[in-house]
Parts: sequence; C-alpha cells; structure tokens
Amino acid sequence: MASKKPYSVCAVEELDRVAPALIHHFPAERVFAFYGPMGIGKTTFIKSICRALGSDDLVSSPGFSIVNHYMTHRGASLYHFDFYRINKLEEVFDMGYEEYLYSGNYCFIEWPEKMESLLPDHCVRVYMEEKGGCRVIHF
Repeated sequence: MASKKPYSVCAVEELDRVAPALIHHFPAERVFAFYGPMGIGKTTFIKSICRALGSDDLVSSPGFSIVNHYMTHRGASLYHFDFYRINKLEEVFDMGYEEYLYSGNYCFIEWPEKMESLLPDHCVRVYMEEKGGCRVIHF
C-alpha cells in the first residue's frame, strides 16, 4: 500500500511529523529501503524514525561499519544500514544480512540499490527527492 500523497518537508523539524506517519502507514512492516541522492537527508529522516519508535540513541550514518544498532526504551533493536561502499553482493552475504532483515526488528537501509535483489518482497520503499529547496518524500 503506497502513501496517498507525497510529504513535502521544507525544514528538518518537519521530519518529526512524517516519521510517525510512515510507521503508522505500515504497522506490520519492518524493512524500509530509502532511495535518494547523496545529501538528500536519508540519515536525518532515519533519525526521526528512530526517535518516533522510542530510541534516544545517537543515530549516525553507518558508512564505514555498514550497520549500526540502536535500542528503543522498551529494549527493541533497530538496525540502520548504509550500503554506499558495498562493491559486490558477496559483501552483503558475508555480513549476514539475513539475520538482520528477517529478525522481525526494524531495519532501515540506505543505498538499497547496491543489494536490491536481496530485499524482502515486503520491503517498504521510501523515495526522497529535492524540489524547490524542500524534500519530497513518498512511500
């Protein structure tokens, strides 16, 4: 089920209204793939989503580590991936991606294009683009 209309975000603070809407729109889904160019705000949006899910952890780009692990107040795990530096699909296999994506925990994936064929069928695709100085988000 796709969102009915895109969300236009012209200030970072506005992500805090879109993040709960995304989670509410897909209550049973746990894997979210974020598409958009470098610098569009994927990590910043994921920070808002983690906050909406109840995490006070420092959310940052997992660029070199590939995956960051955060915890919610209730002890649930949240996984944040950045596959930008992945050159071969074997690297994704080697990190044990299935244990994360099929764990039942929330997984947020930046640069999913690098491992598109491994994404679960039920993955929610989130698209971000820039228009007139604002970010447009649709899923």
